[in-house]
Amino acid sequence: MKNKRILLIIGGGIAAYKCLDLIRRLRERGAIVRVVMTGAAQQFITPLSVSALTNERVFTELFDLNDEREIGHIRLSREADAILVAPATADIIAKMAGGHANDLATSVLLASDKPPLIAPAMNPRMWLNPATQRNVARLKADGVRFVGPDQGEMAERGEAGPGRMSETPDLIAALSAMLGMGHSGPDASGPLSGKHVVITSGPTHEPIDPVRYIANRSSGKQGHAIAAAAQRAGARVTLISGPVTIPDPAGVDTWHIETASEMKAAVAGALPADIAVFCAAVADWRVDNENGQKIKKAKGAPPPALSLVANPDILKTVASLKSGRPRLVVGFAAETEKVLEHAQAKLKSKGCDLIVANDVSSATGVMGGDRNCVHLVTRDGVTSWPEMGKDEVAQKLVEELARLIETGVANQPSAAKSKSKAKARAGRGDAAKNARKKKVRK
Repeated sequence: MKNKRILLIIGGGIAAYKCLDLIRRLRERGAIVRVVMTGAAQQFITPLSVSALTNERVFTELFDLNDEREIGHIRLSREADAILVAPATADIIAKMAGGHANDLATSVLLASDKPPLIAPAMNPRMWLNPATQRNVARLKADGVRFVGPDQGEMAERGEAGPGRMSETPDLIAALSAMLGMGHSGPDASGPLSGKHVVITSGPTHEPIDPVRYIANRSSGKQGHAIAAAAQRAGARVTLISGPVTIPDPAGVDTWHIETASEMKAAVAGALPADIAVFCAAVADWRVDNENGQKIKKAKGAPPPALSLVANPDILKTVASLKSGRPRLVVGFAAETEKVLEHAQAKLKSKGCDLIVANDVSSATGVMGGDRNCVHLVTRDGVTSWPEMGKDEVAQKLVEELARLIETGVANQPSAAKSKSKAKARAGRGDAAKNARKKKVRK
């Protein structure tokens, strides 16, 4: 996004606070961000905060003498490479559908020579109201693009459903697509074009009773980022996700499961694949006999004894397939100590081609955070990467997987071992033949 000019129109909704992070992320990618704020938006965040992050003046008034001397609302719309309305309230969407231009935001949108990108954010009932849906349909017919809304809890207590504004990574991906960078869908010329990639992500929940479960800590951020990066690289991606609170990556075929057994079945159903990446934090054990009713505490009684059994080892199962094994099988090792030692042992015991290892002890902040520091462990050795954002880790990992597939290095360590053993056997055979010849001559 370097030097791309983004015009961000901030509407008046509680989701306006997300725009502060969005601006920062856009600028990190080299974009030039200019902002128009509606009067209602200024009730949620201040122009001073926005200006500090954009390092640009914030535009708020249609009848500004200095700007309108040069017909400022026309200039704002024409100078932008892309226009994003976020949050787009029901009011802004209605005004756009009706062609209104009674403030700076709607005047800019009406005067624009390019279709904007709309990120709706509103109460679920407002979004599902027939009037809003008619307005959205009208705008889509006019060529306006939408990203979201997502499902989830609202700011208002007890309200949930469709209406949450999409998260920053999804907004950036949609903007990238509008700018012709292909980040919202498969790139037909990408390094993984024509490949099928299966990825697992998030935790699994193993029920104890209807209200309690055993789980691992996992936000799903790294696995979902890998799925998005693989899709951008041209792959057909199947993402198998445990229970997470983050949205599905845009355009990725996502299957939702809860337990390890369901994940195993989903992986089997998704195969065959060229690459399988097992990023999910699968619970190692489950309760032998799930209780059909909530287990009640009895006064003075000891806690109930839980009988645990091992969950299926999905990584080892797929890596050990005799027929239909993916060319490249990647596992993840989340460790709190002896990271490399445990990762190397896991590589050997699971039979996979690559282990991505990281330190998830509480001091690192990796679990649930946005940054990661990983080590790539193969039979040939260890490659350590510096700490970076999870999106960057995903991008680099996908590039490495594409290289391994392209160069035929996938499974090479074991093939190389077989070749060296064959060579050694041949060498021993030749030596024996030569010894017999010498003996005959003597």
